[in-house]
This record gives sequence, C-alpha cells and structure tokens, in this order.
Amino acid sequence: MVSLLLLLLVLTAPPSPSEGASECRPRSYGSDSVVCVCDALHCDLPGPVTFPDPGHYTVVTSSREGLRFHSQTHHLDDHPAVGSVAVEVGFATPRQTILGFGGAFTDAAGMNMASLSAPAQDLLMRSYFSPAGLEYNLCRVPIAGTDFSVRPYSYDDVEGDLLLQHFALAQEDKLYKLPLILRAQELSQRPLRLVASPWSPPSWMKTNGKFNESGQLLAEMWQPWSNYLVKFVEEYENAGAKLWGLTTQNEPLTGFNPNYAWNTCGWSAEDMRDWIKDSLGPALRDAGLGRLKLMVNDNSRTSLPWYPEAMLVDPGAAQYIDGVAVHWYFDWLVGPAVLDEMHLRFPDKFLLYTEACEGWLSPEDSKVVLGWWERAESYATNILEDVNHYVAGWVDWNLALDVTGGPNWANNEVDSPIIINATADEFYKQPMFYVMGHFSKFVAPGSTVVPSRMLEPEHQNIHTAAFLHPDGPTVLVLLNTDEAAVEVSVQVGLDAFMNVHLPARAIQTVLLTQ
Repeated sequence: MVSLLLLLLVLTAPPSPSEGASECRPRSYGSDSVVCVCDALHCDLPGPVTFPDPGHYTVVTSSREGLRFHSQTHHLDDHPAVGSVAVEVGFATPRQTILGFGGAFTDAAGMNMASLSAPAQDLLMRSYFSPAGLEYNLCRVPIAGTDFSVRPYSYDDVEGDLLLQHFALAQEDKLYKLPLILRAQELSQRPLRLVASPWSPPSWMKTNGKFNESGQLLAEMWQPWSNYLVKFVEEYENAGAKLWGLTTQNEPLTGFNPNYAWNTCGWSAEDMRDWIKDSLGPALRDAGLGRLKLMVNDNSRTSLPWYPEAMLVDPGAAQYIDGVAVHWYFDWLVGPAVLDEMHLRFPDKFLLYTEACEGWLSPEDSKVVLGWWERAESYATNILEDVNHYVAGWVDWNLALDVTGGPNWANNEVDSPIIINATADEFYKQPMFYVMGHFSKFVAPGSTVVPSRMLEPEHQNIHTAAFLHPDGPTVLVLLNTDEAAVEVSVQVGLDAFMNVHLPARAIQTVLLTQ
C-alpha cells in the first residue's frame, strides 16, 4: 500500500519547478504580516542556493513588511558604513558541527497533506525538501500515536503479547507517514536524517493501564518494550525509511502527572539509566542497530543538567548514548547556561533541539494566527540563542496543520509553519516557514558554528549567529526585532567589510565568499 500511494503521488505531480525562484503571493488575514498562498498551480520557491563570487556577499531578507527570501548581491567595501554597528565574527574559532534543521512527520501533518490535491501536495513537499525549497534534512518521526493523532494507539494493543506476535504498523504509518517520508527522500539532495521518538508504550505495559496520565513502564516490560522499539526501526527500514536517530522517551517527566492529557510514559533518571544499559542499548546492539544516534532527555531544558547527567556519568549507560535532546518549552524559565554546562561536562555528546511550536499557550481562538510575524521572531531568537550555546540543530514540530491547529485527539492544537485549507485546496506559508528556511536552506549539515557578537552592547534587539559552510563560504544570520532599521558592518579581511542594511523587524542570511 505504501509503494502504491507513493507511485500515485509521483505520477500525478506537476513537472518539477524551474531552477529559478518563484514569487510569494501575499495575503493578509489582519495580522502584522502576511502569509504566502500556495495551491495546485503556484507556490513560491526560493530556488537552489547560489554562493556569490569571491569578493562579493549576498543578503537574503525576510521581514514583517512582507519581504520573503529577497536576495541582493554586493561588492565588499574597503571601509565600514558610516554610523553602522559592528558585528565581530570569530572565523578562526570553530565550535560545534551542525546536524541540520527540519520538522516532524506527525499523523496530523500527513492527514492534512493528504487532504490536498496531488499537485498541491507535491508543491508543499518540494517547498520543504527539494533543493528549490527549504532543504530540510533532519526530521522527527513519532513511534505510534501522539496527541497529534486522531486516536491513541500503539502497534500492539493485544494485552499480554510479550513476544509481540501481533506487532504491526498502523494505517497512519502506511497512509500518512511513510509515503511522505519516502517522497521527501526522493526530493532531498541532502541525506534525510530521521529521528524516531516514542510517546507511550502499549497501555498494557504501563502501571496505570492507560496511554496518558500518570503511568510508568512496568519493570517486567523493560525487555518487551526494548524489543518493540527494535521492531519499529526494522519495520520502517524495511519500508525504505532508514532511521538516523532514536530518542528514549518524549518528555519522560510528564508521565508522573496524573492530569497529563495525552500519550506519555514516566521515567525517573535512574530507571532510564538502568533500562538503557541493561535492556535498550544491548537490544539495539544485538539487532545490528548500534549505528543509531541514541538521545536522552527529549524534554525542556528545565531538566538540564540533572536528568541526562544521571545516565551520562554511568559508563554502562553512556556507552550507548550519543546526544541530549531538548524541547523549547519553558526556555524562559532556565537560561542557556545549562546548554553550555552540558557541553562542557560531556563534550562528546551533541545537543539537539527536537521539538518547538507556537500557540501551545494561546487561547483557543488564537492557536493559529495567520501571518503573525512575532511568532517567526520567537523561532529565530530561540534558534540563534541555541546555536550560540552549542546546540547542533533545531527541529520544528508538525510540518503542517489545519486552520484550527489540528487534528489533535487531546484538544492540544497549536500553530505550524504551514497551515492547510483543504476546502480551498490551498496552503499558507506562515512567517515561521521563512525563518526556518533562513537556517535550514543556507546552514547546511556539516557547517560549523563560529562565535559572533555585536560590539555595541546597547543594540540588544540585534541577534547574530555565524557558520562556516562545509563548501567554504561564511553564513551569517542577523535578526532585528527593533522597530528601526540599522546599518551593520562586518570586517571580513584586513580592508574588507560587509555593509548590510538590516530592516526593522527582519531576518537576514548573509552569504560570503572570500
């Protein structure tokens, strides 16, 4: 069934867009900015990345005023611009290597995409994954159901099936996740890295007999649950979706909350440590899956460093662990210093943001706000802060949702970079979509972060991050959250300067070939 659906999608898709960029069709819904409207016949695509000739730099701009990937190329100057503020880039001091950027193949995202006509759906997939689009390369895949499903489920709801004889992928995988993953792999020029995450084991494996609320894995289920995760990986890879990474549990501390409304499983740090070293790690190794990048935490940074530390200081568990996954929720409660601490204490383990979304704290009537620039700035500010504190990548939540921010069986609707209006056979690219692209498209996997900072500390509304692209050029991202434009100068040689006009409420990616 998976291969048939994929074949139908490919056969009914329109011809590949031309290599040149196509323009946004803006539409206002009364917010402070606009969405770009796509349908079966038209969708804006920035085109493949082209680095400027030596001695030149290219500035790509998106703004509250409506610019979307607007590109201009300039000569380097021999002096800084008059009245400019200086940005210093530490070209000679590389830090962490970037793993990538992307979003999640949830059931809700797949259902919404399937509600579009085949040509519109193909343009949406091209917008995210093709060389003409955002070039996402790092995406999350839920293991069975989440709140962004239309029902709670597992792959084996037959109570007591310890040998997992009834294990089977769900219709949601076959209809809404695997076909899109396989299509993304076809469209992507960069290798697609898939990170799988479990929300809940089968309810009969848990202490409370439920997918949600306060419940933990029964001790006697540690090995069957490990075997279940191995079977998931094998089933996906047999279907053609090779996995790159695995997190041990989505938000493991929520499973101690009796009021938690959707799929979860509670894990203490000590139980997680022992399960990894005694059960999960050996199970993955024995199945020939030791290549998977295993990540712990998968929780807000309020749990750093104490939660993953319990596992990483234990050699038996640490030998199986490659990284620490973090969610952006509640970042305002804990500063980025905990990211620095994690890196300095465990420099051989990467840090990766694996979930973020806007609208999760908003009233019901503003879960989705079409064209809201402030939500895009929130994304950009967080990404810039994170990569400057040793984070190696950033994964958004749902790739696409409907106009209400769902479907979601637990009524936990949120916003998304792409919103789908199935009735009109349209989808809307939110400002968040373009912010994601200012990183995912230009900061290729394998890029290294280098320090950057404003030399005038009074400019607190200007944020920066700098990267060395694996092909050689420098990539600088600038964000202005102020209501006034500013001139920015970056010295890139003895007598060479990039002088950049940074508009008010705008994000820019600057590409430099020296």
